[in-house]
Amino acid sequence: MATKLKSVDALTIGVGWTGGIIAAELTKAGLHVVGLERGEYRNTSPDFQVPQVHDELSYAVRLKLFQDAGVETVTFRNDASQTALPLRYLIGFLPGTGLGGAGVHWNGTTWRFLPWDFETRSKTIARYGASMLAPECTSQDWGITYAELEPFYDRFEYQAGIAGKAGNLKGKIQPGGNPFEGPRSREYPNPPMKTAYQSALFRDATAKLGYHPFVMPSANVTTAYTNPDGATFGACVYCGYCERFACEMYAKSSPQLAVLPVALKTGRYDLREGVNVVRINLDNTRRRAVSVTYVDGAGGEFEQPADMIFLTSFILNNVRMLLISGIGTPYDPSTGRGNVGRNYAYQANTGATYFFEDKTFNPFMGSGANGMVFDDFNGDNFDHAGAGFIGGADINVNPTGGRPIQYHPVPPGTPSWGVAWKQAVAKWYSHAFNANAQGGVQSYRANYLDLDPTYRDAFGLPLLRMTFDWGPYELKQSAYMADVLGKVGKALGASQTAVRPLKGHYTTQAYQSTHNTGGAIMGSSPASSVVNKYLQSWDVPNLFVLGASAFPQNAGYNPTGTVCALAYHTADAVLKRYVKKPGPLAG
Repeated sequence: MATKLKSVDALTIGVGWTGGIIAAELTKAGLHVVGLERGEYRNTSPDFQVPQVHDELSYAVRLKLFQDAGVETVTFRNDASQTALPLRYLIGFLPGTGLGGAGVHWNGTTWRFLPWDFETRSKTIARYGASMLAPECTSQDWGITYAELEPFYDRFEYQAGIAGKAGNLKGKIQPGGNPFEGPRSREYPNPPMKTAYQSALFRDATAKLGYHPFVMPSANVTTAYTNPDGATFGACVYCGYCERFACEMYAKSSPQLAVLPVALKTGRYDLREGVNVVRINLDNTRRRAVSVTYVDGAGGEFEQPADMIFLTSFILNNVRMLLISGIGTPYDPSTGRGNVGRNYAYQANTGATYFFEDKTFNPFMGSGANGMVFDDFNGDNFDHAGAGFIGGADINVNPTGGRPIQYHPVPPGTPSWGVAWKQAVAKWYSHAFNANAQGGVQSYRANYLDLDPTYRDAFGLPLLRMTFDWGPYELKQSAYMADVLGKVGKALGASQTAVRPLKGHYTTQAYQSTHNTGGAIMGSSPASSVVNKYLQSWDVPNLFVLGASAFPQNAGYNPTGTVCALAYHTADAVLKRYVKKPGPLAG
């Protein structure tokens, strides 16, 4: 029998960016918060210090900071006619484990979604007509607009010390920034990152093509910085160890830097690591969450009651916890009924490598978000009439660091091993660079998440089953972006250009991103969503489900900026409205 603990004002299931933001905001307001984290405690000192943190084999190859597939994994299939099998080794996407979650090992690219991204369905119909949407496309409006979320984007950017250059200040386009972005109320808190040689070449070539390049917004903080709550940051040294690594310089913004110290300082935050939540418990009306049950590292079972519960883990874990706990109606693709698990989406990336006989680069120096990018083909920034798809991609060059094990660009046709491969690696290591079109993915009736009927985790609970394949838009979008990347290669004067469009079916055997979205989507009605605009469960009003699980479809951007803006939006509504009068925040 579980040991029942003393009730608290709020608890979070997961302590990454969203759990950290909720903890900081609620404890500052005088509430007692418990944070439950399944992974280990870790912090910049001593855990992220050199030389051990620059161990590429441990972190980038053996995935030290990521979910252990031997304890918990997902099963996968492309369509419902197939039998899903468990992923024994995570390759295609990499959920994190441990304090800080993905906010420790992320690259730091920090976008605001375009205004169109929040009103995808209505704006597409308004511009092109309803026939532009494929019958099986279930993409929908979010129930919140960019204008409503803008103050909370600003809040996160200043809390995290984001570096960049505004492109639209209060409706006035600014030179050097993104002219396609929505209006922002003020400039970024820190100046943009330095421009690498390959990024400068990309900038000049794409500008000559008539595009609008700008420096990528980055959580790799460029100056010593103190955020509004007094948390301090160092400055990036461009060491090339961001992606899949923690930062030893206090420079890559993380929950450990930006929000957790704020919560801990109040004395009202109880952080518990190494605990696995196995279910959320409801009362007999099934309209109120009363507690969670978790198992600690010694195998002890505990029940933690709370007035408010915030589900703040990775998207896959959020959806799985709702399904295991019996909260909401599971989605049934055959009937279209139910919402929990619906509208799972991902990212459609199209790659290119440019090779130069006459130019030399230093690929080793870089950072996670040290890129140059243009947005001319993102969202609805271009005319899609006749294109055969909606949405688009940000197109970028981002020198993240030429680490020796995983970075070895070679031209197509090079042998995959042996003397010829070694010679090619030696020749091209400093004479090539990569580009990427990071494409959005629409949602479709046949793409969803549910509980696997066969496979279970180490605690005896059903694994999450993922059913996903590219829809009718993604392959066409990728071919379109591949053509753009080819034009950029010619403008660069590359000796060779190798473009890699998506082909065939989606596979989990090649990494693209960890930008999984959907399954507990937000919206304006319980008929078509799991949570309302405040990420409050329609079915259980004292439960809030935060993260990219709320996205009704995915945009051509990294999700973290939007995830965190939504978290601040939720915290604001909880403190200003829910705490004073508990109950539904939206009708």
